[in-house]
Amino acid sequence: MRGKIGKLGGNILVAAFLVAVQAGAGGCLQQDVQYRGTSVPPTEFLIGPEDVLVITVWRNQELSKEVIVRPDGKISMPLLGDIPAAGLTAHALSKQIADGLVEFMSTPTVSVQVKEINSYHIFAVGEVARPGKIVLKSFTSVLQGISYAGGFTTFASRNNVHVLRNVKNGQGETKQVMIPVPYQDIVQGKNLEANIILKAGDVIVVP
Repeated sequence: MRGKIGKLGGNILVAAFLVAVQAGAGGCLQQDVQYRGTSVPPTEFLIGPEDVLVITVWRNQELSKEVIVRPDGKISMPLLGDIPAAGLTAHALSKQIADGLVEFMSTPTVSVQVKEINSYHIFAVGEVARPGKIVLKSFTSVLQGISYAGGFTTFASRNNVHVLRNVKNGQGETKQVMIPVPYQDIVQGKNLEANIILKAGDVIVVP
């Protein structure tokens, strides 16, 4: 997954619960956090680890290459060394590379194409037919994610489905939030906005 992409639409406000790290006094603090999701797919794709990129520098074959985004979110480029790629659009990365090459050539023209999307994956656990990692090639809603996991088993508690998502707070710290999924309401057409678009790394939990 990292930045914000696309135009947000169909926003819904859902309750998410965090359990803070153990306090000095030995107790745990449970916080009620308001988390905003969206049921509308983003209009742009953000590059992530394992994605395969084709970088073309006009009239410079030595600098043009195919690269894989490393787990740390960076790529290696001649002259520039390691540069961050994860969390950027292809257009933003091409501009970043061009800006870096200005020191070595005049008016560099750079294009970045995403050849293979491998970073957009989710996980499904619990009472689904095929639990595990699911690699996605297009933006996917939570109901579609359940379908890709083979649907519910006989013993699934459909009213208690939720999504675990890692988000950053105001201090840049990563926290995990729980987003309830009112499955019955969604399939009955009562709360279609709750059918949120999944983000890379999301975990669908079906008790």
